[in-house]
Amino acid sequence: MGKNRKSKRQLVRDEKRAKKRERELEHEEERDIKKQRREEAQQEALAPAAADYIPPPLDGTHDENAFSSAPEGRRGPNTNFEREFFGMLAEEEQEYFRHADELLELNDFPSAEERDIFLQNVYKEMRGKELKLASSQSCSRLMERLILLSNTRQKKSLFDAFGGHFISLVTHRFASHCCEKLFLQSAPVVTQELSGEYEQEPLPEGEEETEAMKSSMEDLFLLTLDELEEHLGFLLSDRYGSHAMRALLVILSGRSLDQAGTKSLLQSRKKEYITVEGAAANASALSSQIRAVPSSFTMAIKKIIDDSTATMDATALRVLAKHPTGNPTLQLLLELELTMFGKNKEKKEKKQKKDDDEAETKKEETQSEITLLGMLVPDAPAAFADNATQAAEFVNSMIYDPIGSRLLETLITHCPGKIFKGLQQHIFGPRIQSLLRNDIACYPAIRVLNRLSREDLADAVEKSLPEMASFVDKGRFNVIKTLFERCNIRNGTDEINSLLKALTSAYGNDWKNLVPKLCMLDEEASEEEQKPESSEEVGEGGAEEKKENQQPKFQTQEAKNKAFMLNHGSQLVAALLAIPGQPSKAIQSSLAALKPAQVMKMATTSHNTSSILVKALQTPATTPTFHKVLVSSLLPHVYELATSQHGSAILNAIITLPSKPAEPNAPAVPFHLKENIISQLAQYERDLRETWLGRNVWRTWKGDMWSHRRHDWVRWAKEADPETARVAAAPKKREEKEKEEAEKKPKGYLGKNFDPKKAKGFAGNKKFEKKEVSA
Repeated sequence: MGKNRKSKRQLVRDEKRAKKRERELEHEEERDIKKQRREEAQQEALAPAAADYIPPPLDGTHDENAFSSAPEGRRGPNTNFEREFFGMLAEEEQEYFRHADELLELNDFPSAEERDIFLQNVYKEMRGKELKLASSQSCSRLMERLILLSNTRQKKSLFDAFGGHFISLVTHRFASHCCEKLFLQSAPVVTQELSGEYEQEPLPEGEEETEAMKSSMEDLFLLTLDELEEHLGFLLSDRYGSHAMRALLVILSGRSLDQAGTKSLLQSRKKEYITVEGAAANASALSSQIRAVPSSFTMAIKKIIDDSTATMDATALRVLAKHPTGNPTLQLLLELELTMFGKNKEKKEKKQKKDDDEAETKKEETQSEITLLGMLVPDAPAAFADNATQAAEFVNSMIYDPIGSRLLETLITHCPGKIFKGLQQHIFGPRIQSLLRNDIACYPAIRVLNRLSREDLADAVEKSLPEMASFVDKGRFNVIKTLFERCNIRNGTDEINSLLKALTSAYGNDWKNLVPKLCMLDEEASEEEQKPESSEEVGEGGAEEKKENQQPKFQTQEAKNKAFMLNHGSQLVAALLAIPGQPSKAIQSSLAALKPAQVMKMATTSHNTSSILVKALQTPATTPTFHKVLVSSLLPHVYELATSQHGSAILNAIITLPSKPAEPNAPAVPFHLKENIISQLAQYERDLRETWLGRNVWRTWKGDMWSHRRHDWVRWAKEADPETARVAAAPKKREEKEKEEAEKKPKGYLGKNFDPKKAKGFAGNKKFEKKEVSA
């Protein structure tokens, strides 16, 4: 595990950097403490109503004493807790923990056992100072790294140390990250204890076993929820507490923790990614899959949903739906309610229909139950028919809101079929074409398209066809892609052909223009032509003007929009390529008509454009020479592709294709083109070995086998060919060749060197021998 020793110069440089970092962290920590004290003083001076939470409705449509009638400790804007100040670490302690953080980051330990001993010593030194360490700006990262490397006993000891202070820690700027990390790393332990796979670690010498270590992880989570229960309404929209709230809800539901959707739900894009070497060994496989959770967790989710929405009315929910921090938490609550408890309610309703007498009483009970969906869209789906109702007003106000539309997407995706039919019939169906044209409303409308039946989808396509030119001008490629994909799933061949015809007419009625326009190849070419001259050709005055007109460090909004359009356009091309029939034929004809320079730009510009070429190589050809033409256009730039981040994947895909198609129009690349590519790679072998991408391509193509064992390489390269083609191309034995030649020759053929005189004498001798035998 040890690394190479550093030189003296490197050690001196690292020491200077460490001292500089320590000084910066000290100043930042002092500023943070002063700022925290000012905020605490302001909070004490201000009234509780000024807290960062949803303001109560002011339109007079509800009872003004609604919050006061609720039991104490259950009110929505409950911020009556005192933020605790846990103190500061001494200078010696800060130095020790910073040094420990550096050692963990370097991971310069001779063995894993010595690192475990080091972690035990850090935990001993940290005992009684966990709260100070978690709330420290300079040392909270060390706490997160320790949690990543901790065993189950150490995690339970942290739960014990944080107990009673979770509300202050969860709403703290730095400690909240430590709490999230502790929750997420402890979630797999619950499943292990539930299944009986958990083995308790031995207790280190000199350490006493606490009650938290004896208790199960399930009980520790439930105790944490009991502590946060009084402040659920406040945590929904708190800047830091909402993230911990979402993490707890995901853990309680048993969802996968490593999915992309879960990660984007739990953390923002600006969140710092903290890791440490060796953490992957401690990571459980349960984090990447759906986990089994106890029934108490399901009941806890139900109680959280009920408690957090019990004191809110429709106006408060609308404000929370448009709140930038509260909206993601409300999305998760609504999704959990619809997915975990919605199906059970439908089953209960079916059972209720069996007994008429029992059905009436149970319906009254279910109507008295207040659900989050019922509060958002009351009396749905019948209420959607009238635009003046509360449900219709809520949906119409959320469609065009950049934050509220995300909640509407969740509602459309997971709501019951009755409510979706009402939404589609009265709100989305009549104006689907105008909603798809809008840059915000198109996303809820896309969710509607994903749930439409074949008849409703055909109606939506018919209404959207006149707007195709508008979709193209405004860059609504994601809308066009969804229409094509849904028609393909619903087997709407006529709708697909009409959509393709409308898309082609928007680009000049020529299939050849589809890929250059959607992948923005023409615009990139014009931008490169307009680039300024090099610094050698420009004088000193021109260089100064160039510095003044230099682009900013961060991307401009126009550049971001172009990147999004390129991304969506590439996805549309890939979707059309995957649909058999006319769409795939149109994209292949457009790719075949590209110039070599344009194909090279597609291969090296971005991952989305290069993946189009990879998929095109793996797609059955509509014309026999498609794959050959596409690979031939890349031949002059083999070295550039091999050293490109995106182009190397195309070369790796070429070698996996067979040289002869197994079926007509199946993907195949002729063998002589593969030989041409490997010969060009062999010319740049030294340069390829100097880069990681080049070594990867050289290894994939088995360049060493090509250099030293050419016949073996040919045999290996033809392994992807069909079995009949491989047998025909393989060398045959001498006996098999002679037997085949003899079968082809006519009967009585005795060879080229046949002498009839010798043959007569030989025949006469044979006749004489036969006469003697007969005598």
